[in-house]
Amino acid sequence: MTLDPNRRALMGAAGALALGSMLAFAQDKPTARVIKVVAKKFEFVPGEIHVKKGERIILQFTAPEVPMGFNLADFGMRTDIVPGKATTLQLTPARAGSFIFACDVFCGSGHEDMSGTLVVSD
Repeated sequence: MTLDPNRRALMGAAGALALGSMLAFAQDKPTARVIKVVAKKFEFVPGEIHVKKGERIILQFTAPEVPMGFNLADFGMRTDIVPGKATTLQLTPARAGSFIFACDVFCGSGHEDMSGTLVVSD
């Protein structure tokens, strides 16, 4: 079966338009930066995380020892961190400043000092 030249041109144009739309959509969504955070007795490593306002990030948590928690109250975010399992949170901060995060699962003596800072710059 052969297609007439007009139909072939129309199908080629439709295919090119679809491919161009897919590429434009893929470029509109910036890739998230993955930041690995280890929650260990009694600190987060790193203890200070620097990002830019509007930057898409994924915080990837691990805990080598005991169950921990992560609470970033200023952004309404929290998660449990379980040993042997990676936990992730996605965040795109919309405002600049320094924001405290803390462990909110009792992890032993020293737990009350387990905190860090998310620094968001313009």
